[in-house]
Amino acid sequence: MKKILILIVSVALAFTILSGCANQKPNEDDIKEKVEERESSDETEEKENTSKENKSPKDIIGERSYEAIKALKNKDMKTLSEIVHPTKGVRFTPYTYVNVERDLVFDREKIANFFNDENVYMWGYFDGTGDDIKFNPSQYYERFIYSKDFINAEKVGYNEVLSFGNMLENQFEVYDNPIVVEYYFSGFNPEYGGMDWRSLRLVFEEHEGKWYLVGIINNEWTT
Repeated sequence: MKKILILIVSVALAFTILSGCANQKPNEDDIKEKVEERESSDETEEKENTSKENKSPKDIIGERSYEAIKALKNKDMKTLSEIVHPTKGVRFTPYTYVNVERDLVFDREKIANFFNDENVYMWGYFDGTGDDIKFNPSQYYERFIYSKDFINAEKVGYNEVLSFGNMLENQFEVYDNPIVVEYYFSGFNPEYGGMDWRSLRLVFEEHEGKWYLVGIINNEWTT
């Protein structure tokens, strides 16, 4: 009899506890707080996305591009190598038209050792004569990369073509949603009537949320 009473009491107690849990109402303040937190998070994310969409190419790449052009001016290839795309490397184009089959591509390691490399490479063909461009990296730098003081360029364009030669413009087709920064001089000797204009284009692509250098394009008047 005693065991039966204990069993009845235990069942009653369990029923009471379960009934209390079932009838317990969620705290309205807690619910309101969670809703407000979610709305705040959604608004923040929306603002961040809108901010990214409204940024101009200059806003996005200006600082990064300045780091790259400064490194080129100072021949600081170690710093430049850290800006170069980690998987694609950087492609060198001597005359405007990007030739994906012929243009040389250097990876980060080659860029870091750029000025220590005495090997002579075939970079393309000289405009006008068609002669092979056979230079070591230092020679190519002097002629087709930092041939002018581009960090102090007359104009800088962000996804804006500032100079036109006789060759086709294809950098926006070759590269994957790039930002192209062009450092442009309209000319140097008045006697040439502007035919001695020169520009350097740095091409950037986005990779895992950061922008990296993938192309260096020399641009000048061609025949």
